[in-house]
Amino acid sequence: MSNLEIVKRLYTAFSDRDQNTILQIFDPNIEWIQNEGFPGGGRHCGVDAILNDVFAKFRSEWDTWQAVVEEWLDAGDTIIALGEYRGTYKLTGKSTKAAFAHVYRLKDNRIVKFQQYTDTLKVAEAMQ
Repeated sequence: MSNLEIVKRLYTAFSDRDQNTILQIFDPNIEWIQNEGFPGGGRHCGVDAILNDVFAKFRSEWDTWQAVVEEWLDAGDTIIALGEYRGTYKLTGKSTKAAFAHVYRLKDNRIVKFQQYTDTLKVAEAMQ
């Protein structure tokens, strides 16, 4: 399976909430970096930290949350996903759409690093 296919499989697993596949794709020591000002923003290391400090909050705080990829860039060991977040925040009922770029670094068929670039203001507006 190519690195691009692995990352595409990750988005399918996200959509299906398939934690077993996510765990197969993530390196156990994965580094996950989200923009400051974004829910769960900051640097998270290891699968447990990502599942508990990032993903769990989205499931509990958002009625809907999607990362819709519109374009893929394949640079070998680096895969870039360009797209848009779409979600509705439970407490306010407000919806958001925010562009993103996700940069994945892979080694030995597993994701070892994720870096997010997004418009945090758009997400914050839905939360206020």
